[in-house]
Amino acid sequence: TIFTLFSTLLSHTIASTTLSVIFLTHPFMESQGKSESLAPAMSVSGKKGAGGGVIGVRKKSGPKFELLDEQKADIKEAFDLFDTEASGFIDVKELKVAIRALGFEPKKEEIKKMVAEIDKEGTGKVSYDEFFQLMSVKMAEKDTREEILKAFRLFDDDETGRISFKNLKRVAKELGETITDEELREMIDEADLDGDGEVNQDEFLRIMKKTSLY
Repeated sequence: TIFTLFSTLLSHTIASTTLSVIFLTHPFMESQGKSESLAPAMSVSGKKGAGGGVIGVRKKSGPKFELLDEQKADIKEAFDLFDTEASGFIDVKELKVAIRALGFEPKKEEIKKMVAEIDKEGTGKVSYDEFFQLMSVKMAEKDTREEILKAFRLFDDDETGRISFKNLKRVAKELGETITDEELREMIDEADLDGDGEVNQDEFLRIMKKTSLY
């Protein structure tokens, strides 16, 4: 059954944290009321995060990422580059450039949202702690996206850039589980926005945004 397949995915080698959550939080599972019954089994996984630590995954809570010392040092270096007076603050006008120095390209609207969240009192300044928290989240999001795309590539073994019915059926077969073609097609249809019968990366990421993982 589909329930057995999802349960097996939780413990199988190929079923990394990302893959497990993809299946566990899939709308089909939600509609069947089966995802909650699996939640306890997912309380902790053995998958390592970007910082070498274990990512604990729970239903309705995001993964925990531990930044590498190198990443922490990069954040400090980017901040200090604009904190020329060593005051512990930088001007909000310099926020975009500081973020770009760390390899991110935030859009204008995104910057406005960041400033509104950080500088609620309108001081025009951003503290180091605020900058560190902001960039920690950005780096975690980047790591999460990369993990999700790795999972996408596990499905897309023929490297077409899309997850097909054939790809999904292969995963079920490799895990030694029986799942009906109808159920597999239902999973694809749920994610397939352009109606081509397959799931591309954007559609895959969109599905993941419905979960607490991304």
